[in-house]
Amino acid sequence: MVSFWDGTDKSALRMDLWTKDMMVDEMGDFFYQTIMTMADSFDRATHQHHLVKDMKDFAKDFYNKFREGLIKENKL
Repeated sequence: MVSFWDGTDKSALRMDLWTKDMMVDEMGDFFYQTIMTMADSFDRATHQHHLVKDMKDFAKDFYNKFREGLIKENKL
């Protein structure tokens, strides 16, 4: 995933990059890591620690639910 900020349009320009060979469990790992990295970047830029905690809590909850879903589907 590559994202750029377009200040004129006030929107993110985004390009999702992955291959058809990427497994579902890898996609979950990728999104978890991306959200955590975004939280770290947001923290460095804004120092709004309470929002960073919310983002990281969401990422952890997302990942746990994702993993539970894979276990229930016997894909892990």
